[in-house]
Amino acid sequence: MFLLQVNNPAPLDSMLTTPGPSATPIEDLRFIDLLIKGGWVMLPIAILAFIALVIFIERYITIRKAGKYDSNLMIQVKQNILSGRLDAASAICRSNNSPLARMLLKGLTRIGRPIKDIEGAIENVGKLEVARLEKNINILGIVAGIAPMLGFVGTILGVITIFHEVSITGSIEIGTVSGGLYQKMVTSACGLIVGIIAYVGYHILNMMVDRVILRMESDSIEFIDLLDEPGS
Repeated sequence: MFLLQVNNPAPLDSMLTTPGPSATPIEDLRFIDLLIKGGWVMLPIAILAFIALVIFIERYITIRKAGKYDSNLMIQVKQNILSGRLDAASAICRSNNSPLARMLLKGLTRIGRPIKDIEGAIENVGKLEVARLEKNINILGIVAGIAPMLGFVGTILGVITIFHEVSITGSIEIGTVSGGLYQKMVTSACGLIVGIIAYVGYHILNMMVDRVILRMESDSIEFIDLLDEPGS
């Protein structure tokens, strides 16, 4: 017995590493796969993301174009008004495609009437220009509110499905529950991301519009003061 034990020693490697169940390979977690596993709720979230992106880009370009300040416009209009050349001032405003130019043109067409009438006409045009700038911006605010709620709905539906399966099978397997939860929580994450981006875009556009409005108001006040000066 002693000789058999000596002649057939157990290998050291086998003593150190006992055979056990083979480790299962970890799957690569790809972003596209996560989106697909999110379920049908990902479709409306994707549509909201597309709408928010299109509106933000279109409004950003429009507001940025409207916000380009032409310092020569007020100078030329002022010089022509002081020189009594109202037709030349009107022609300058017509050639300038900007909200301020349209406001000044409206005021020039009302010259000869009381200052209150001119001021009211300019204010009305200004309101229309602001409404054009703010067009569809509120949709970003709606997306910012709806997208996270859709994400939570997707997660809740996934949890309901998981527990429905548990109630049918009568057994709880941690792999099934955790796997289903991480898949369905993708909708919450995507909804929050879309909502945050839409929220930030909404406030960025509003800040840009506020800057344009402030510049339009200051220039229109300068125009009214010019007309209200004695001898003008």
